[in-house]
Amino acid sequence: MQLYISPSNLRSKKHPLLRLLGYAKNYRPQIWIAVTCTILNQLCDLAPSYLIGVAVDVVVEKENSLIAQIGITNIIGQLAILSLLTLLVWSLESLFEFLYDRLWRNLAQTIQHELRLDTYSHLQELELSYFEERSTGELLSIVNDDINQLERFLNFGAAEILQFLTVVLAVGGSFILIAPSVAPFAILPIPFIFWGSFVFQKQLAPRYADVREKAGFISSRLANNLSGIATIKSFTTEDYERSRVLDESDAYRRSNKKAIALSAAFYPLIRFLVVVGFIATLFFGGIAVANNRLTVGTYGFLVFIVQLLLWPFASLSQIMDEYQRAMASIRRVMGLLDTPIAIGGGDRTLPLTVVRGEVQIENIAFAYKERHKILKNLSLHIPAGANIGIVGATGSGKSTLVKLLLRFYEIQSGRIRIDGVDIRELQLRELRRCIGWVSQDVFLFHGTVAQNIAYGNLAASDEEIVHAAKLAEAHEFIVELPQGYETIVGERGQKLSGGQRQRIAIARAILKDPPILILDEATSAVDNETEAAIQKSLTKITQNRTTIAIAHRLSTIRHSDRIYVMDRGEIVEQGKHEDLLALNGIYASLWRVQSGI
Repeated sequence: MQLYISPSNLRSKKHPLLRLLGYAKNYRPQIWIAVTCTILNQLCDLAPSYLIGVAVDVVVEKENSLIAQIGITNIIGQLAILSLLTLLVWSLESLFEFLYDRLWRNLAQTIQHELRLDTYSHLQELELSYFEERSTGELLSIVNDDINQLERFLNFGAAEILQFLTVVLAVGGSFILIAPSVAPFAILPIPFIFWGSFVFQKQLAPRYADVREKAGFISSRLANNLSGIATIKSFTTEDYERSRVLDESDAYRRSNKKAIALSAAFYPLIRFLVVVGFIATLFFGGIAVANNRLTVGTYGFLVFIVQLLLWPFASLSQIMDEYQRAMASIRRVMGLLDTPIAIGGGDRTLPLTVVRGEVQIENIAFAYKERHKILKNLSLHIPAGANIGIVGATGSGKSTLVKLLLRFYEIQSGRIRIDGVDIRELQLRELRRCIGWVSQDVFLFHGTVAQNIAYGNLAASDEEIVHAAKLAEAHEFIVELPQGYETIVGERGQKLSGGQRQRIAIARAILKDPPILILDEATSAVDNETEAAIQKSLTKITQNRTTIAIAHRLSTIRHSDRIYVMDRGEIVEQGKHEDLLALNGIYASLWRVQSGI
């Protein structure tokens, strides 16, 4: 089987953070403005500390102060200038904070939006078997929870990292310039802090990966239980299901507890190292003052700003914690984006106006993953415009055959052609656009009756929707609903009966007006009277189009142009209804059981 690799796989070796930043490449001007505002905000935040040092210098040195060197020797004048500078700095700090906060948060929303859209779009392109092997809750956890985790990091994490680096560079540079003899003692803890950060990061990464995995499990459990709430109630298994949710939730709690135990230990360690640096500055700086190598004002300034240099390292624990949570989430998201698309479409188009509907199935074989063959060298020719029926016992391969025609799965050998064109050469949307499929497992979306019928043609008018409903024998019950065509059907159509859902699904397929119509047990959930009415309408619906009807009820397909009987993945009988009865084989046996003869 040919494996189609999506473009995202070409980037799979990049670090997750670099791949995430790739979504921001179209917003570089906003990013640079946000970066600039963040740095300027932090510099303005640091400025008052420097101004305090200058103020101490004015009070102690008076006419010999730093400000006096620019020509203002009066103390009151010097203090007035400091006051004005302080007002200006605080105003600018507030302005830059407003700007960077707005920019970063809007960027976070934009990147989150694009990443979620890309992830969902890629998810839609994956083959049906991918969804059969995974729970809906797990996928929802990735597309929703994990991407929301990235938003939380982008909202504040980028600004925190920039502010941290700004503080370290600005204050560290000031130390080296003002007191090079004391600076080594002040920055002594920094290498140890960085080393500890990387060690903790390495230890935290697998723990947060486990947290996100457990979050997926509990999301899967909750989604599954909410979908099956009627079954839970009917079997009175509420206590049992509560215990299962309790187990999943407790596993998530214990996983978080392990991560918290490690991340919580980081802050006290950093605090201890910060104190070491502060004491070293206090002690050795004091000695420098006593030896007349530092002024009192400079010493006071150094003791004050050493905290500004070292305390940001304490916030490194929170930054690292948020970073690792975000990376655990992004790895799950990128893992989904890296999933190869196993069924890739061709490049040929198939305009609806020229499709005749001839179907040729030639020696195809198929088996579901790790299972025995469902179809074995099956061949079938359906002329354009023909109305055929397919019958057989459960598991004989009837529904699998039509799913292969839609390329929900890929055949292992042989080929399927429409109008002489191999379906693997066709664009998937072109192929599926010319086929209308009414499944035995009807799915209706949460919305109105009209919206669900219009799913067959989103541009359909109200008149066309009503006409399709009448052909499907659905109009009569629809107008009796509380709001008629505007009645909300509920999730999966739970407010309607099985027969009502099936008729809406038929109306949806009719509105699509496809050249090829597949009815997979399309009347299995309707009563005999409704089935007779639908059969009457089908004579109109199936005109001038190829129709493949799969049925357990033989009455549904008895008037087909040709009927095929399947058994264990092979066609064992074929012919018209009367011909098959005359064979006195499987079909005749089924007919006798159903007709009571």
